[in-house]
Amino acid sequence: MIPGLFDLEERYALLEKLGDPLPKLNRAVDWEAFRPLLAQVHDKPRKSKAGRKPYDVVLMFKVLVIQHLYNLSDDQVEYQIRDRHSFCRFLGLKPEGRVPDAKTVWLFRERLKELELVDELFCALMRQIEAAGFVARQGQIVDASMVQAPRQRNSRQENEAIKEGKMPEGWEDKPHQLRQKDRDARWTKKHNKTFYGYKNHISIDCKHKLIRHFEVSDASVHDGQMLDFLLDDTNTSADLWGDAAYRSKDRERLLAAQGYRSHIHTKGQVNRPLNERQKVANRRRSKIRARVEHVFASQAAMGGQLVRTIGLARARVKIVLNNMLYNLKRFAYLQGATA
Repeated sequence: MIPGLFDLEERYALLEKLGDPLPKLNRAVDWEAFRPLLAQVHDKPRKSKAGRKPYDVVLMFKVLVIQHLYNLSDDQVEYQIRDRHSFCRFLGLKPEGRVPDAKTVWLFRERLKELELVDELFCALMRQIEAAGFVARQGQIVDASMVQAPRQRNSRQENEAIKEGKMPEGWEDKPHQLRQKDRDARWTKKHNKTFYGYKNHISIDCKHKLIRHFEVSDASVHDGQMLDFLLDDTNTSADLWGDAAYRSKDRERLLAAQGYRSHIHTKGQVNRPLNERQKVANRRRSKIRARVEHVFASQAAMGGQLVRTIGLARARVKIVLNNMLYNLKRFAYLQGATA
């Protein structure tokens, strides 16, 4: 049976009705606004004018959006773009058109890392979001989430050398093995469970649940050490929520001096457990603080609590892109809810 002229459009309409998020992202975001930043990717001398022209930088950025939205490897994102009409429509490609291969996707992401562009891209998106009227309101919530990395099978002596910032003995003589060793990730324990990798520290506003600030560290860094990097002084409210990891007497005094109203959970101690009044206060705070868990749950559904890269620089690119994609989805939702 020969397909009709409007059969493909009808299929697209049905896909969107069934929940395809890509058309909403296309309508919500001004993708061309990222072009001046992304153009730096190709700002390097070419050896000759021969060969194919590089792929459009905005198209490549949207490929990364698809990759993080569906938690795809470089090989899988190439395959899925070739296989899915909906992906081609999002990218502005024809089904028979030229598709970036897995190596091209990897190289583009590496250039973002080398040029340290992901933070600037995140800020460019936030400018769009704030220009649309979604400014930070009703206070802020800070928290951190574990992002696991591939576990390293090192000896105890090798791990000790890595912690001290030294190169383990014999590694320099094995360059191929060295490339597979992550010397930035760290071990930590949380709720009696062992984790290896990194942490995604974020601050969201209570009104819109958008990530306003973030920082990436290895997993061993204490949450409280990152609070100064997360505080958002543009929020219309001085209220601040966080779990007990952010609380100390010195911190409470400092926050009060900065004009913040602290709603950080009270910590219990072995010799001084929480009394009933403090428990009730913590439960009341949890009703607000729980909103940040919605953010981490959304990221977990996209595979955002696992990286398969090696080293902090590459892990940071993946984690920041996941933060950005969460904001993209949230922005599209907020626009639809207020339409």
